[in-house]
Amino acid sequence: VQLQASGGGLVEAGGSLRLSCAASITGRTFSNYGMAWFRQVPGEEREFVAGTALTGNIVIADSVKGRFTISRDNAKSTVHLLMSSLKPEDTAVYLCAARHSGMAVTKISSDYLYWGRGTQVTVSS
Repeated sequence: VQLQASGGGLVEAGGSLRLSCAASITGRTFSNYGMAWFRQVPGEEREFVAGTALTGNIVIADSVKGRFTISRDNAKSTVHLLMSSLKPEDTAVYLCAARHSGMAVTKISSDYLYWGRGTQVTVSS
């Protein structure tokens, strides 16, 4: 499984961005994977942002609830993170992750086997 994240950039506080994560998978179908977005600031722990299970169940972190949404397009093997009302504290590298047979969303980073390289999001005040 290879994951490629895109869509990051520099945005002013209050603005919006849409991140995309395209998956390249052999041997299985994308719909069999649980997908998630995490974010990381240098020197800090990786933080769960949002996840979607293969059942369609969605979990959003409290820190971004009401501002961020996650969606997946199984036909295109892609998961999106739509971020609105961005704040400077949302500045981080955003990484997408995948796990096998994700019947439920897990917020634990070690539960995800596959990771993309991440895309930088910078929110200016």
